[in-house]
Amino acid sequence: MFLRTENSVKEFIQSYPIISTLVIINISIWILGLLPITFFDRLYDLGVGSHFDIQNGEYWRFLTPIFLHGGFTHMLFNSFSLILFGPALEQMLGRLKFILAYLGAGVLANIATFLLNPDLGFAHVGASGAIYGLFGIYVFMVVFRKHLIDAQSAQIIVIIFIIGLIMTFIRPGINEYGHVLGFVSGFVIAPLLLTKARPFNPWKNPHSNGPKDIQFNPNRWKKKNFFQRLRLNPFFIFFIIVLIIFIVQNFF
Repeated sequence: MFLRTENSVKEFIQSYPIISTLVIINISIWILGLLPITFFDRLYDLGVGSHFDIQNGEYWRFLTPIFLHGGFTHMLFNSFSLILFGPALEQMLGRLKFILAYLGAGVLANIATFLLNPDLGFAHVGASGAIYGLFGIYVFMVVFRKHLIDAQSAQIIVIIFIIGLIMTFIRPGINEYGHVLGFVSGFVIAPLLLTKARPFNPWKNPHSNGPKDIQFNPNRWKKKNFFQRLRLNPFFIFFIIVLIIFIVQNFF
């Protein structure tokens, strides 16, 4: 369910256009934020989830923080989480329902954060609430829709969710409200979104390399060198790069 079968970035984009679009938006906005242009800085300030400004009627700030990030690592890990855990839901729910799931969980998490946290000086950015909303939908499957998720994927979801929850409360600088309330929002809206949903099928997407007819390969037993045998999936390479960046930023 979370093992990528796509052989190229192009194939992934064709198979999961909503996930790809969200990731491209995240990266593009982060890059624009690096440019020394006052206009982009102003746009960023207008999108931050500032409780003071929301109190004064700027309600679009319930939505816009989902697309903003505080730094490169923040943006990269949220985008990577989308790439890893989003595709199965995009296929199972369909594109429209997935958009509703992602943005709905994020917006509900931001509204709940505003209502439960009275500090008008509080401000936040990031897609963590929306991503934890996806986890909420998965956990709802584990508990109430077991036929939609296989046992191995269910174990992965539970383990990662527990680790994420622990890290939420022990690492500084994390919006605990966004993580917890995002999960709760996803869990609450899951029954509505999972209507008519079917289990994930890795070969369902027309652009994926599904099982082919068995054919004899005359070069099957020819000895291959190390680099020929080492066919690295681009998403595996991306994961390694993200892991290295995380280690460097947190331990050096």
